[in-house]
Amino acid sequence: MLEQLRTLITGNIPPTWPEWLSTVILLAAIAAVAVITYYLASYALKLVEKVIGRTSTTWDDDLLNPQFLRAVSQLAPAITVNWLLPAMFGHTPQTFHWLSTLTSFYILWALIRILLVFCDNLYSAMSRRPRTKGYAVKGVFQMFKIIFIAVGIIVGISLLIGKTPMTILTALGASAAVLSLVFKDTILGLVASVQLTANHMLHRGDWIIVPGLDANGEVTDISLTTVKVRNWDNSITTVPPYSLVSGPFRNYTPMKEAGARRVDRSIYIDINSVRYLTGEEVDSLAGEGFLSEEERTQGSAVNLGLLRRYLERLIGGHPLVSSTSTLMVRQLEPTPSGLPVQMYFFITDTNWVAFEHCASEIMDEVYASVSRFGLRIFQTPSGTDILSLK
Repeated sequence: MLEQLRTLITGNIPPTWPEWLSTVILLAAIAAVAVITYYLASYALKLVEKVIGRTSTTWDDDLLNPQFLRAVSQLAPAITVNWLLPAMFGHTPQTFHWLSTLTSFYILWALIRILLVFCDNLYSAMSRRPRTKGYAVKGVFQMFKIIFIAVGIIVGISLLIGKTPMTILTALGASAAVLSLVFKDTILGLVASVQLTANHMLHRGDWIIVPGLDANGEVTDISLTTVKVRNWDNSITTVPPYSLVSGPFRNYTPMKEAGARRVDRSIYIDINSVRYLTGEEVDSLAGEGFLSEEERTQGSAVNLGLLRRYLERLIGGHPLVSSTSTLMVRQLEPTPSGLPVQMYFFITDTNWVAFEHCASEIMDEVYASVSRFGLRIFQTPSGTDILSLK
């Protein structure tokens, strides 16, 4: 029966309605076989899915998930149809050509979809693992997806026009300059993503500050063309990846990992208030606990030096101040606004709120202690000060 239908189809006489009917029957038969093949492949892959679910590792669960297996099952009917076409329409070149082209397009689409789904699954699997979720690999996977799609388009065009892919690539080479301008940001983003990942410069979850771009917050996403930073006011700033490679930015994540956060603050002392303290003043300070016994027995001393040594003891005795990091209270170069006294130390609690509370508590005591040593904080006169002179 099929041989007779082929004879009708391949005849040189104009096709009649029995010939069209036979063609429809053949197509329906191929479609039925393709549907059966699809369901058989889906059933077999469900068995594979059950086997994957029973394994101890989780990588196969993430990579070979139902979405990937469904994409693979869609390839089975296309392969079946491609195998049946020569037997059914081998004697009708024109019909065979168009059906073969359509089938090749479908196989190409199925293969590209499998690759894209696999890329998404691999990125999702890496983003769930603590050891790999911080790497800036999203841009790399996006670039691979673009390459797969571009290759699919080139191969599809070659199937349509009957030319080899190299011929199309040769034609595209002439317009490489135009393509480089069109995809400039994509190319720069790919190179920057590789550099950021290879040099461990940036990871998701890092706290960064980018000068000049109003970015001060946590990195939430790193893609091929943008780095999203959620600022502490919950606004989002998008930064091009190549600007982080070509320009400076500050990353506070190593500070968190070190377990200590620096405090570098200064108070400005009125130089006119720096003087020697009398013996009575020294005894008074010692009685209030501002001086050690050794400092009390020295008699008169410069009030600024006593203040610096007291501040070092005050800061060093705080339970949240690191005892293994640098702790220093020193003078800086005098300025028109007074004599800077710098306090340089580290707090072990790197949480932002706890850190600020601890630093503020220490600075409260510093400001309150200055006047006990006969010193004055320098402050630019305000309108109230000028009125009080009258």
